[in-house]
Amino acid sequence: MNILILFQSIWTIVVLVLFLGIVIWTFSSRRKFDSAANAPINDDDSIKPIKQEQAHV
Repeated sequence: MNILILFQSIWTIVVLVLFLGIVIWTFSSRRKFDSAANAPINDDDSIKPIKQEQAHV
């Protein structure tokens, strides 16, 4: 029974360290996504809007 509790404790610490590592890696200053984040906002004139069909009466 003590082996199971020890394994669960070690597994919890490993997962917590992994989670914190991913969070720190995500928000680190080396990761720059400014251009990708603003891509949907930037106005691109080369893309023409799709003309919607008028409803048939």
